[in-house]
Amino acid sequence: MHSIPPDIPEINDFCHLSEPLTLLLTGGTGFLGSNLLHRLVLDNFRIVLLVRSTSNLLRIQDILHRIVLVNADETPLENIFLNERFDTIVHCATNYGRKEIDPMSILDANLMLPLKLMHLGKRHGVSCFINTDTILDKGVNSYSLSKCQFKEWLNVYSSDMVCLNVALEHFYGPLDDETKFVTFIIRSFLGNVAKIDLTKGEQKRDFIYVDDVIDAFYTIIRNSKAMNKGFTTYEIGTSRTIPIHEFVMMVKRLAQNENTHLNFGALPYRYNEVMESHVDTTEIERLGWRPQVSLEEGLRKTIELEKERIIL
Repeated sequence: MHSIPPDIPEINDFCHLSEPLTLLLTGGTGFLGSNLLHRLVLDNFRIVLLVRSTSNLLRIQDILHRIVLVNADETPLENIFLNERFDTIVHCATNYGRKEIDPMSILDANLMLPLKLMHLGKRHGVSCFINTDTILDKGVNSYSLSKCQFKEWLNVYSSDMVCLNVALEHFYGPLDDETKFVTFIIRSFLGNVAKIDLTKGEQKRDFIYVDDVIDAFYTIIRNSKAMNKGFTTYEIGTSRTIPIHEFVMMVKRLAQNENTHLNFGALPYRYNEVMESHVDTTEIERLGWRPQVSLEEGLRKTIELEKERIIL
């Protein structure tokens, strides 16, 4: 893991700068957050990034000089708001619960942390809070339940600030975490594993490329300054579903894999499995957003960059 370098500038070192918006971002070292962070830095947003002592900074090494890092393990959250005036808080930090047995870790990242930030934001005059949510029903697992619980709190605070909830379909892209389904499938095919155990694959999912997701976030952030206080959910997806069975076969073809045996039906469906995912993109389309990358194009890009990762 990469710990925080000692020469990262303090918040006050940037006080002389005048940028369009000052954002407090969480989860900026993860797959989604780091992609969003690069996009915002490219457009000269002023970013204060909340991290932990154990945060892996590898994804953002190239832009560390363009942002302010604040270590939440060393700096009380209250002090962050005393030293800065934020226009917007963007919460991308997420615990999916894949490696966690104790649900308290999930609640800390998905419920307690954003709730503390939102409360402090209200107290210190933050005008907008943007939350990263999921399309998954709350009954699927602890992760989706915690997300649903925070969404309810977000609605409570909507009389005090602009509260925007960004509910994401299954997003994917190159160099994502290998615990994610799409990344696991791609790397398994590229590694020519002997066999992959799967469910029957009848459930239908909406897969959206990460660049389209980042464009959606960017569109929301750019428009948020003109919004009135209140609560809005933006569902982000392509509005096109594909059976998991068909999706996996497509990845196999694009990866040019002829060796891996796909053992469909070896695994049971999850409890409360959603057999077809639906997304309503009406709200985000009102802001002028449309997905631009087709599933096959996105998978080709992802596979090619994953091949480069293997070579490196």
